[in-house]
Amino acid sequence: MPEAATMVVVLNGESRVEYDRRKPLPGIQRRFLDKMDTDMNVGLTLNGEHIAEPDLTARAQFVALHLVRALKSDDDERIAALCAYLANRLPKLHQVAIQEHGDEVAIDLVFDRPYVQPAPVKFVKPPARGGH
Repeated sequence: MPEAATMVVVLNGESRVEYDRRKPLPGIQRRFLDKMDTDMNVGLTLNGEHIAEPDLTARAQFVALHLVRALKSDDDERIAALCAYLANRLPKLHQVAIQEHGDEVAIDLVFDRPYVQPAPVKFVKPPARGGH
């Protein structure tokens, strides 16, 4: 699967953030991503379960969960950092698809298809038949 040039964060079917991997990441930001990894090396809690040695999948899910929280609080700096982590650590990731259902949140990391903006549906009133 080829690397994706853009990673899109999709909330309830709508594109919220587009991260362009073609833009180089400054050194300070790369070091911040490395620090995030170092911090997660001691373990993390995901869905109420402590994971002592998280693999890349667990780390990505943990970061995506924090991304949802950052989106809800409109924390642009944090959104940018979390997107940078996901986009750089998972170069084949096309979408972070988030669905909210009340207090429930489902996060799907999509590797097999890019985000496509939904086309609006036009409803056309059919012509009157037989002059009725």
